[in-house]
Amino acid sequence: MPTPAVSDRPHLVDTTLFYSPTSGGVKRYLNAKHVWLAAHSRWQHTLVVPGPRDRTERGGICTLGGCPVPGSFNYRLPLDPRRWLHLLDALQPNLIEAGDAFHPAWAAWRLARRRGIPLAAFYHSNLPQIISRRVGGRPTERMLERYVTWLYAHFDVVFAPSRLMRDRLNGVGVQHAVHQPLGVDAEVFRPERRGDWLRERLGLAPAIRLLVYAGRFAGEKNVPVLLEAFRLLGAPYHLLLIGGDREARPAANVTVLPYRRDSIELAQWLASADALVHAGTQETFGLVLLEAMACGRPVVAARAGAIPEFVDEGVGMLAEPGSGARMAEAIAALYERDIEALGANARAKVLRKFTWDRAFQGQMATYRALLGRERVAAPGREAIEPS
Repeated sequence: MPTPAVSDRPHLVDTTLFYSPTSGGVKRYLNAKHVWLAAHSRWQHTLVVPGPRDRTERGGICTLGGCPVPGSFNYRLPLDPRRWLHLLDALQPNLIEAGDAFHPAWAAWRLARRRGIPLAAFYHSNLPQIISRRVGGRPTERMLERYVTWLYAHFDVVFAPSRLMRDRLNGVGVQHAVHQPLGVDAEVFRPERRGDWLRERLGLAPAIRLLVYAGRFAGEKNVPVLLEAFRLLGAPYHLLLIGGDREARPAANVTVLPYRRDSIELAQWLASADALVHAGTQETFGLVLLEAMACGRPVVAARAGAIPEFVDEGVGMLAEPGSGARMAEAIAALYERDIEALGANARAKVLRKFTWDRAFQGQMATYRALLGRERVAAPGREAIEPS
């Protein structure tokens, strides 16, 4: 069967389990892509993600009803992979991108092979490392590396958000991994969001040294390292943790607030702190770091994962990973420097290298190259028959 003809309005479908009302970077990437494609291309773009109920909207957000996964930042898991496959088939895409290594990826591969259409993956999370640190150690990591290699052998391209992740994929045999940085909406995340209201909202004096963390409270984010650092620092340092389930105060100089769903609201909180702090060691990109930088705020982060690709002494401070004492030293050292100058450097770096427009321009070139390749659909039925 010949390759299906590509109209002047190709249909891209993104599919992933990592999408929920309170999820982080993957959701922001997909939503930003949806808006950008509508504004800058003739492409039609549909998302297929979990949700509270089944919903089909070609050109919008399609959801498959699933059960909430406890302790997973409101992720849901649809239990029947065949439903995923049938929905993808009904959408008749010209190209599919899978944003995880689970059953959406296998459904996408099966449909792409049957229809003879290109297939991309985005390696948002370092699956072998994350799981092996929780269960099984190095043997589990090696097993999952083999799984990743086997899975992505079925894909035409694998996007990696950092050079570190691209090199790790290359190292386990995924030679068709390409570096595809993410980006920031620099109109939403900008220094003009800054205000004095945040200290008033938290009941803090103007002289308090206020730093913010925003994101999931997952184990790999190492929030206890931040708590230890601020215990050691004491007054006048204060830590604001955004992403908890409820408002709390685990220590006198720590405040915990719920996740902020609205991007403008999050930008206001980031811009109104002195700096962003981040102790995570397994970041494949670290989108919130760049969002804070776009707000004109410096960053203090662990020298680990992909973070050193984005954070250097020109925009903040790097600390030895896993140590509250080293993090405390880096935070204190930040205040010996010109914080506003560092923040200006950070904003300039984002505008130069990490806008969504720059990211999607490069990704679209890859998509167009994929659509231009010759393919042959698998023999047999063109469509997936309902079970």
